[in-house]
Amino acid sequence: MSEQLANHFYHIIQGLGENPEREGLRDTPRRAAEALQFLTRGYGQSLESLVNGAVFESETDEMVLVKDIELYSMCEHHMLPFIGKCHIAYLPNGRVLGLSKFARIVDMYARRLQIQEDLTRQIAEAIQNVTEARGVAVVIEAKHMCMMMRGVEKQNSSMTSSVMLGTFRENQPTRQEFLTLVNGR
Repeated sequence: MSEQLANHFYHIIQGLGENPEREGLRDTPRRAAEALQFLTRGYGQSLESLVNGAVFESETDEMVLVKDIELYSMCEHHMLPFIGKCHIAYLPNGRVLGLSKFARIVDMYARRLQIQEDLTRQIAEAIQNVTEARGVAVVIEAKHMCMMMRGVEKQNSSMTSSVMLGTFRENQPTRQEFLTLVNGR
């Protein structure tokens, strides 16, 4: 844990007009620093070490879809959380990725200061790079605390972003099949 980061939180609490020495706040700078380090742990991870060789030969050439991968990230503009789910599909090209790696890739990129649009693209490009798939599709649906807790304070708002690569971008029926499967219709 970074003592320097804890010290910054101490001064933030002070700057808010609170007493960082009062009983309820005495350990808050340390806890807040640990929490922030946990919430941004994606900076200390790499795609190569995360995947760790879990790409396997396969004759499967039909769409593989992993739905409802929960994600927690922090917007880079206000450092407030956004929370949602990610859906990933790809069309294998002789190689498939171990199932748990999808969630790990989502977490690695989500656990950075981020905007949803970039997060969606980073996940899609990572899956493409690792699998060399014929196509990759990623959709993220999330609620942003920066829009719900401050500013316009719209509690029921959510954001959907998508990135389509390869066949998902070029072939409308493939794209539509993915969107139908994601939406359950």
